[in-house]
Amino acid sequence: MKQLINIKVPNMLESFVDVVREIYGDGFVPLHRPIFSEHEKNSVAKVIESNFVSSAGMEIEVFEREMAEYTGASYAIATVNGTAALHVSLTLAGVSAGTEVITQAVSFVATANAISYCQGKPVFIDVERDTIGMSPEALAAFLQANVEMRHGQAFNKASGAPISACVPMHSFGHPVRIDEIADICAAFNIALVEDCAESLGSHIGGTHTGRAGKFATFSFNGNKIITTGGGGMIITDDEELAQRAKHLTTTSKQPHAYEYFHDEVGFNYRMPNLNAAMGLAQIEKLDNFLSQKRIVAESYRDFFASLPMEFVWEREGTRANFWLNCVLCEDLAARNTFLEYTNEAGIMTRPLWQMLNRLPMYENCETDALTHSNFLAERLVNIPSSVPKI
Repeated sequence: MKQLINIKVPNMLESFVDVVREIYGDGFVPLHRPIFSEHEKNSVAKVIESNFVSSAGMEIEVFEREMAEYTGASYAIATVNGTAALHVSLTLAGVSAGTEVITQAVSFVATANAISYCQGKPVFIDVERDTIGMSPEALAAFLQANVEMRHGQAFNKASGAPISACVPMHSFGHPVRIDEIADICAAFNIALVEDCAESLGSHIGGTHTGRAGKFATFSFNGNKIITTGGGGMIITDDEELAQRAKHLTTTSKQPHAYEYFHDEVGFNYRMPNLNAAMGLAQIEKLDNFLSQKRIVAESYRDFFASLPMEFVWEREGTRANFWLNCVLCEDLAARNTFLEYTNEAGIMTRPLWQMLNRLPMYENCETDALTHSNFLAERLVNIPSSVPKI
């Protein structure tokens, strides 16, 4: 890693604001805003005219097929949001009361919340500096030091609880070393569920993220690379699990022309047809969005290349979607100066999420040293990353 600069230097901050203005123009610059056209409006209007605006309609099925095809998965199941997708995936992966789930402390709170919805307990391990995602080395070290196998099941020696799943996240669209993580999970018989909320369009080699585990989940929130307003998606290659996911997310209702019979406690996690119509219009533009966002990322990379400050670029062998671009400041004080200056200038920037183990509901969860996580928490800043208006 390069020696980082103290970014209190005024002309550097002024130059950065100028670069952002060159990309996004005058006025307030948000961190990431959606891009819509008449196509989205017409698609939604067509659904309104059809009267199939809620959980029934062909657009949902078509959007699921489009997502499965785009990611290379066999099956895709639409949900009301990404958190719901993760909740159901973890439920079907075996997370339940008394079990533990290994994840990363550097993540949006929904990752840990979905574990809690299943009454599982998160265990937080470290990330890598280059991917900002789960470290295979940290995962292997934790499991080797803390796990004993009983009848093919991994148990935490300290708590006595079974470890039912592992949830790495591809932070800000940068793919983690998922193949290594998958091999480690397989060795300990731990279900792998990929949190791909931020990585639609990101690849490892020629493989889309979300293809290494039992399930993967995506988000189509308003700030994501494509949006359905609110929405999520589960992908899997397992036909039986796909059918179970579809059943659970649609209130566990048995198919019938007019009778309402529900055979288990399910979830009302259905994506409305209105949202799916918007998603179909957006996914047509995804490749163009990715190309435009890469141009933005390259502009930032070129700017920071002349400074002893680090712009987070994609790891070799991967292709990131650059959902949210990231820079690393010298220290906490420099980070705060950057945040204050840019936001006062009308350029929205934000720090890394508060680490999950520092939130009151998760502060008693087990962690490792979180060395790189703590480093990033004091230095990382997200900078404007929207697709420029085209």
